[in-house]
Amino acid sequence: MSPPNGTHTTHGANGHGTKVSRPLTAGIFAPIPAFFDPETEDLDVQTLAAHVVRVAKAGVRPLVSGSMGEAPHLSHSERIAVIKAARNALDDAGFTSMPIIAGTGAGSTRETIELTKEAAEAGADYAIVICSGYFAGALVNNKKALKAFWTEVAAKSPIPVIIYNYPGASGGIDLDSDLITELATECPNIAGVKLTCGNVGKLTRISATVSDPSFALQQPRLNPDAPFLVLGGFTDFVLPSIYVDAHGAITGLANLAPYTIQRLFELSVASRKDPSLLPEAQRLQGIVARADDTIAKTGIAGTKVLLEKLYGYGGNPRKPLLPIEPEAAAAIWEHPHTQEIVRVERELSGKAKIAA
Repeated sequence: MSPPNGTHTTHGANGHGTKVSRPLTAGIFAPIPAFFDPETEDLDVQTLAAHVVRVAKAGVRPLVSGSMGEAPHLSHSERIAVIKAARNALDDAGFTSMPIIAGTGAGSTRETIELTKEAAEAGADYAIVICSGYFAGALVNNKKALKAFWTEVAAKSPIPVIIYNYPGASGGIDLDSDLITELATECPNIAGVKLTCGNVGKLTRISATVSDPSFALQQPRLNPDAPFLVLGGFTDFVLPSIYVDAHGAITGLANLAPYTIQRLFELSVASRKDPSLLPEAQRLQGIVARADDTIAKTGIAGTKVLLEKLYGYGGNPRKPLLPIEPEAAAAIWEHPHTQEIVRVERELSGKAKIAA
């Protein structure tokens, strides 16, 4: 079994286990897409592994089996295969201390807990958990049921749990700041929240509580390497979020432009101490915000077609999701907002050419 709460055992050449702690720190995380064979739709773990290393080289950490990773389309065994492939790829590339977040939300509380335990055993350091929207009609306004879900999952999870608040993928279930703050206060194994609701006011209210120094003293986490992080689900407000003491973002755009998003985060943080950096952070935030809005509208299929354009891999989503139409693919690639961020990514990655 894996040791609990984000600490794993690796085996070196001498055969002796060595505990490796991979802290959860503020920054940028990329929800890694799942890649499939174009004919069979079998999982392509080799491409996934290569992509994980690509974003890691930019300082961006991977989240696997999330919404961008088509988690509802993956079996338990496929989710585990993805985690193992990502861990092996990071280790082989020298990123042994880089953590992996794995999506483990499932249909029931029981299955979510089972999958979280399996993910921990496979090498996930942290779990991110969404509440299934299948019975959203009964859950959406049931604070007691929603609170009980994350409370029980966190209590029984061997690794720290991040709340995933994404109304668009959970039948409209949208946790308010009061409930998220209650969970943060009462559940020491909850290590953060991802707000794909895009509600900046909510992010500000939660950050005002959990980022106050008194919070960590009065409500210490079960794992001291896993403080409560407040993470946006988009990159169009990274800069303002840093100024209200939030901690970064988990964003699909980081798959396409990891160096750009990482640079935006670093500039945003540094500008708080050095205001002379603020104009450049604002300029970059504008480029990123325009691209995020434009590209996000095309969904998983749009991100994959842009990966094809940029890096030569991407492929199609797993059915019933359909690939983007050729005309739409050309339009999103040629869009000025896309081309602007591609230009910046080329400059920041130090490559003269990303795509032909």
